[in-house]
Amino acid sequence: MKKVIITFGILILSAGLTLAQRYAFVDTEYILSNIPSYKASQDKLDQFSKEWEKEISDGYAEVEKLYKDYQNEQVLLTREMKIKREEDIIGKEKAVKELQNKYFGREGDLYKKRQELIKPIQDEVYNAVKEIAVEGNYAVIFDTASGPSMLYTNPKYDLSDDVLEKLGYKN
Repeated sequence: MKKVIITFGILILSAGLTLAQRYAFVDTEYILSNIPSYKASQDKLDQFSKEWEKEISDGYAEVEKLYKDYQNEQVLLTREMKIKREEDIIGKEKAVKELQNKYFGREGDLYKKRQELIKPIQDEVYNAVKEIAVEGNYAVIFDTASGPSMLYTNPKYDLSDDVLEKLGYKN
Protein backbone atom coordinates (compact mmCIF):
# COMPACT_ATOMS: atom_id res chain seq x y z
CA MET A 1 0.00 0.00 0.00
CA LYS A 2 2.91 2.33 0.80
CA LYS A 3 4.40 1.74 -2.67
CA VAL A 4 1.12 2.71 -4.33
CA ILE A 5 0.90 5.96 -2.37
CA ILE A 6 4.56 6.81 -3.07
CA THR A 7 4.14 6.02 -6.79
CA PHE A 8 0.96 8.10 -6.93
CA GLY A 9 2.74 10.97 -5.17
CA ILE A 10 5.64 10.85 -7.61
CA LEU A 11 3.24 10.88 -10.56
CA ILE A 12 1.41 13.92 -9.21
CA LEU A 13 4.71 15.71 -8.49
CA SER A 14 6.11 14.97 -11.95
CA ALA A 15 2.85 16.07 -13.60
CA GLY A 16 3.04 19.33 -11.64
CA LEU A 17 6.63 19.91 -12.73
CA THR A 18 5.70 19.23 -16.34
CA LEU A 19 2.93 21.78 -16.19
CA ALA A 20 5.28 24.32 -14.61
CA GLN A 21 7.71 24.16 -17.53
CA ARG A 22 7.49 27.10 -19.89
CA TYR A 23 7.50 26.83 -23.65
CA ALA A 24 7.83 29.51 -26.31
CA PHE A 25 8.66 29.83 -29.98
CA VAL A 26 10.54 32.13 -32.32
CA ASP A 27 10.53 32.58 -36.07
CA THR A 28 14.17 32.83 -37.15
CA GLU A 29 13.20 33.80 -40.71
CA TYR A 30 11.28 36.77 -39.32
CA ILE A 31 14.15 37.68 -36.99
CA LEU A 32 16.82 37.46 -39.70
CA SER A 33 14.70 39.40 -42.20
CA ASN A 34 14.60 42.28 -39.69
CA ILE A 35 18.39 42.44 -39.29
CA PRO A 36 19.92 44.76 -41.94
CA SER A 37 23.39 43.17 -41.75
CA TYR A 38 21.85 39.77 -42.55
CA LYS A 39 20.14 41.19 -45.63
CA ALA A 40 23.40 42.81 -46.75
CA SER A 41 25.34 39.58 -46.19
CA GLN A 42 22.73 37.58 -48.09
CA ASP A 43 22.93 40.07 -50.98
CA LYS A 44 26.74 39.68 -51.06
CA LEU A 45 26.38 35.89 -51.13
CA ASP A 46 23.86 36.15 -53.97
CA GLN A 47 26.24 38.40 -55.89
CA PHE A 48 29.15 35.97 -55.48
CA SER A 49 26.90 33.10 -56.51
CA LYS A 50 25.70 34.88 -59.68
CA GLU A 51 29.27 35.77 -60.69
CA TRP A 52 30.45 32.20 -60.19
CA GLU A 53 27.43 30.75 -61.99
CA LYS A 54 28.15 33.00 -64.97
CA GLU A 55 31.81 31.96 -65.00
CA ILE A 56 30.83 28.29 -64.98
CA SER A 57 28.12 28.78 -67.60
CA ASP A 58 30.64 30.58 -69.84
CA GLY A 59 33.05 27.68 -69.35
CA TYR A 60 30.43 25.13 -70.37
CA ALA A 61 29.48 27.29 -73.38
CA GLU A 62 33.13 27.28 -74.45
CA VAL A 63 33.28 23.49 -74.10
CA GLU A 64 30.11 23.20 -76.19
CA LYS A 65 31.59 25.48 -78.87
CA LEU A 66 34.82 23.47 -78.96
CA TYR A 67 32.81 20.26 -79.34
CA LYS A 68 30.67 21.65 -82.18
CA ASP A 69 33.75 22.96 -83.98
CA TYR A 70 35.36 19.55 -83.56
CA GLN A 71 32.30 17.80 -84.99
CA ASN A 72 32.23 20.16 -88.00
CA GLU A 73 35.96 19.76 -88.74
CA GLN A 74 36.27 16.08 -87.80
CA VAL A 75 36.28 14.91 -91.41
CA LEU A 76 39.25 17.13 -92.25
CA LEU A 77 41.38 16.21 -89.25
CA THR A 78 44.08 13.56 -89.04
CA ARG A 79 43.91 10.88 -86.36
CA GLU A 80 46.50 12.70 -84.20
CA MET A 81 44.65 16.00 -84.55
CA LYS A 82 41.36 14.32 -83.54
CA ILE A 83 42.95 12.82 -80.44
CA LYS A 84 44.50 16.18 -79.53
CA ARG A 85 41.17 18.02 -79.95
CA GLU A 86 39.28 15.38 -77.95
CA GLU A 87 41.83 15.66 -75.14
CA ASP A 88 41.51 19.45 -75.20
CA ILE A 89 37.72 19.26 -74.97
CA ILE A 90 37.82 16.68 -72.16
CA GLY A 91 40.46 18.72 -70.31
CA LYS A 92 38.47 21.91 -70.61
CA GLU A 93 35.28 20.18 -69.42
CA LYS A 94 37.14 18.68 -66.47
CA ALA A 95 38.53 22.13 -65.56
CA VAL A 96 35.03 23.64 -65.60
CA LYS A 97 33.69 20.83 -63.41
CA GLU A 98 36.55 21.35 -60.95
CA LEU A 99 35.81 25.07 -60.89
CA GLN A 100 32.15 24.32 -60.24
CA ASN A 101 33.11 22.05 -57.36
CA LYS A 102 35.55 24.67 -56.04
CA TYR A 103 32.77 27.28 -55.90
CA PHE A 104 29.71 25.22 -55.04
CA GLY A 105 31.05 21.98 -53.53
CA ARG A 106 30.51 20.84 -49.95
CA GLU A 107 33.50 22.82 -48.66
CA GLY A 108 33.53 25.25 -51.59
CA ASP A 109 33.95 28.99 -51.71
CA LEU A 110 30.21 29.66 -51.34
CA TYR A 111 30.10 27.57 -48.15
CA LYS A 112 33.15 29.43 -46.80
CA LYS A 113 31.63 32.81 -47.65
CA ARG A 114 28.38 31.79 -45.97
CA GLN A 115 30.33 30.79 -42.84
CA GLU A 116 32.17 34.10 -42.94
CA LEU A 117 29.16 36.36 -43.56
CA ILE A 118 26.05 34.62 -42.21
CA LYS A 119 27.19 32.36 -39.37
CA PRO A 120 28.20 35.21 -36.99
CA ILE A 121 24.71 36.72 -37.33
CA GLN A 122 23.06 33.35 -36.76
CA ASP A 123 25.27 32.83 -33.70
CA GLU A 124 24.16 36.22 -32.34
CA VAL A 125 20.52 35.23 -32.77
CA TYR A 126 21.14 31.87 -31.10
CA ASN A 127 22.87 33.54 -28.15
CA ALA A 128 20.03 36.04 -27.76
CA VAL A 129 17.47 33.19 -27.80
CA LYS A 130 19.56 31.33 -25.24
CA GLU A 131 19.73 34.40 -22.97
CA ILE A 132 15.97 34.93 -23.21
CA ALA A 133 15.42 31.24 -22.41
CA VAL A 134 17.58 31.50 -19.31
CA GLU A 135 16.11 34.83 -18.19
CA GLY A 136 12.51 33.70 -18.80
CA ASN A 137 13.10 30.23 -17.38
CA TYR A 138 11.87 28.54 -20.58
CA ALA A 139 12.33 24.79 -20.86
CA VAL A 140 12.00 24.75 -24.66
CA ILE A 141 11.95 27.37 -27.40
CA PHE A 142 10.78 26.11 -30.78
CA ASP A 143 11.65 27.58 -34.17
CA THR A 144 8.58 27.93 -36.40
CA ALA A 145 10.64 28.95 -39.45
CA SER A 146 11.78 25.40 -40.17
CA GLY A 147 8.32 24.27 -41.19
CA PRO A 148 4.87 23.59 -39.93
CA SER A 149 5.90 21.25 -37.13
CA MET A 150 3.47 22.82 -34.67
CA LEU A 151 -0.23 22.74 -35.40
CA TYR A 152 -1.11 25.72 -33.25
CA THR A 153 0.90 28.43 -31.56
CA ASN A 154 -0.47 31.15 -29.36
CA PRO A 155 1.08 34.46 -30.48
CA LYS A 156 1.56 35.55 -26.86
CA TYR A 157 4.38 32.96 -26.58
CA ASP A 158 6.19 34.25 -29.69
CA LEU A 159 9.51 35.67 -28.52
CA SER A 160 10.76 36.76 -31.96
CA ASP A 161 10.38 40.48 -31.18
CA ASP A 162 12.13 39.94 -27.83
CA VAL A 163 15.10 38.42 -29.66
CA LEU A 164 15.24 41.37 -32.07
CA GLU A 165 15.09 43.76 -29.12
CA LYS A 166 17.87 41.85 -27.33
CA LEU A 167 19.99 42.19 -30.50
CA GLY A 168 19.30 45.94 -30.61
CA TYR A 169 16.79 45.98 -33.46
CA LYS A 170 13.48 47.56 -32.56
CA ASN A 171 10.37 47.02 -34.66
